[in-house]
Amino acid sequence: MSPVTTSFTARSTADEVLTGVALTGRRAVVTGGASGIGLEAARTLAAAGAEVTLAVRDTEAGERAAADIRAGGRDVRVARLDLADRASVDAFAAHWTGPLHILVNNAGIMALPELTRTAEGWETQFAVNHLGHAALTFALHDALAAAGGARIVVVSSSAHQMSPVVFDDIHFTRRPYDGWSAYGQSKTATILFTVALAKRWAADGITANALHPGGIMTNLQRHLDEGQLRFVGALDEQGRRPAVPPGWKTPQQGAATTVLLAGSPEVQGVTGRYFEDANEAAVVTGQGDGRSGVAAYALDQNDADRLWELTVRLAG
Repeated sequence: MSPVTTSFTARSTADEVLTGVALTGRRAVVTGGASGIGLEAARTLAAAGAEVTLAVRDTEAGERAAADIRAGGRDVRVARLDLADRASVDAFAAHWTGPLHILVNNAGIMALPELTRTAEGWETQFAVNHLGHAALTFALHDALAAAGGARIVVVSSSAHQMSPVVFDDIHFTRRPYDGWSAYGQSKTATILFTVALAKRWAADGITANALHPGGIMTNLQRHLDEGQLRFVGALDEQGRRPAVPPGWKTPQQGAATTVLLAGSPEVQGVTGRYFEDANEAAVVTGQGDGRSGVAAYALDQNDADRLWELTVRLAG
């Protein structure tokens, strides 16, 4: 199976990717759309004509973001969604009516310094980044199927290379907690879930793809201390945080791969793949650099099936 290539690069912006693309009549949900690459993806989708709903935990922040997008005459709505709270997920889905053409599972948390758990006892990063989005996706299945050719876009991370899904102890009940390992595991889960969705929902005309957006300065880094910020290259030699550190992307560039998978005709019908820099990523079978490529274990069909069964049991 040949890798999917497009006319875009790591430097392309979201607006450039959807230049000339008309999404009028299509409805989109972007989780975590109040800031960062979620906001930029929502802005670009709305500019292309889509009716966009910002699914956010903080509705006041969501309304501010929506007002900014609406200033350009765009159709944007705001709805509350707390991915750590199953009741909130259920309420969001219950209030959705009609077809859904684009679901962007973008929201996330990263490298929590201390072990925290949800009401169910689940490790929080796995619960929010994977299980919350999975529950939302399950609940919106009928709306996606009704759209005809719906696209699910899952924002993962190159940090998935830090850990496979440790099925024997996902929630750190026996092994020592490490924030980066937990984050990496959760992002591997999002890719495996995409592989499973592509296999199971193809008959409904639904495609699903995952992506690494690149390094972007957003609220995602809010839990990192100075040492961790230096480790990921977010601080310069003087200890300052540049708006765009060398080798990183602007939020508009970071949203480019998201909107490519959400609306570009260049990837029409593509499913079950992992993208970065607006092109399909190379598979890493050995020790990767942790910054590019997709680990082979994140695409493993057996692990995808195993995760699917676990996810259905916990979140379905």
